Amino acid sequence: MTMMKKLLTSAIASTLMASGAQAAISNDTVKIGYLADMSGTYRDLAGPNGQSALEMAIADFGGSVKGKKIEIVSADDRNSPDTSSSTVRRWVENENVDMVAGMVASSVSIAVSKILEENDKLGIISGSAASSITNEHCTPNHIHYVYDTYPLANGTASAVVKEGGKSWYLLTADYAFGHSLESDVRRVVEANGGEVVGAIRHPFPTQDFSSFVLQAQASGADVVGLANAGADTTNAITTASEFGVTQSGQTLAALLLFLTDVHALGAQTAQGIQLTTGWYWDMNEETREWSDRFMDKTGVRPTMVHAGIYSSTIQYLKAVEATGSDDAQTVRKQMMDTPINDMFAKNGKIRIDGRMVHDMYLAEVKTPAESKNEWDLYKILRTIPAEESYRPLSESKCKLVKN
Repeated sequence: MTMMKKLLTSAIASTLMASGAQAAISNDTVKIGYLADMSGTYRDLAGPNGQSALEMAIADFGGSVKGKKIEIVSADDRNSPDTSSSTVRRWVENENVDMVAGMVASSVSIAVSKILEENDKLGIISGSAASSITNEHCTPNHIHYVYDTYPLANGTASAVVKEGGKSWYLLTADYAFGHSLESDVRRVVEANGGEVVGAIRHPFPTQDFSSFVLQAQASGADVVGLANAGADTTNAITTASEFGVTQSGQTLAALLLFLTDVHALGAQTAQGIQLTTGWYWDMNEETREWSDRFMDKTGVRPTMVHAGIYSSTIQYLKAVEATGSDDAQTVRKQMMDTPINDMFAKNGKIRIDGRMVHDMYLAEVKTPAESKNEWDLYKILRTIPAEESYRPLSESKCKLVKN
């Protein structure tokens, strides 16, 4: 009788496991929500072309996973935490969205991650920069994939200080990303023997940088550091050029500059600017091959965010396939357990705090004479190893690390 009970128990357990596996993907589709600035300041660095990268990933994966069709819904976040929160709440509560991708403005990502945690859904943030996203604002329901302000400061600010830029004046976007970048830059500048002599915070977004640039110029600082991004950065650089900031002897340090920004400025204006990037389209045959396909689809070369959206989506779908589940915690654990080796990163890994760590690169914008074509814009000066790039877990305030 005991043996019969054991056999019956085993049979029931097997049946439950089988039925659980069949029902592990909770609906007839695996649905991904793409949320990004589609029309504003950050349109070019992510925007509609980020959705194109997402579509490329789904097509390359075959359009389905475990027999379930992969679908996309998308929305313009308008760089508004309130708008984004409402959108994502509707997606996860009413439209069965399994994962939210994209996300650019850090204030948006921080707000959305709270909605995802409440509903136990997964988010993969590719466009945002604030290092606080996997520090004090970490959750078990999001992954921060491409870059953040910690390596931006470690790369660009450190290099500029070592080249003699000891005194800094910062122009900072007045929201979470800008504050985070300003804090990280102060840390690096001071650690390398420099000093931040002043800072001014500008509204996000800003069209007219005249008064801000004049104050930076009047400070007499060696370096004017731009702790902003997208159109804010290009507007500030253009204004600085008009006011002769570099001609008067100050160095201009763009602490977050994207390929699309440099392309918009042109090599004549942007030449010589040093920047830190997580990826560049012309690094090797693998990056060039993918970038050629992306350009065929979009007409432009990809930013590191576009490449990160593609890579992270492939990694997500691989995890769903490997586990047979769209459960957020199951998939996140599988992604953490799987090294990332693709056209975006080699030996990348996702830590317990949700930070994907990988090598970063210090680059310099080429002169017009060095540039072979309109997108041949960077020369890579050095690789910043992953272990040097990101905030060490020993300094983390993330609740997941403490627990």
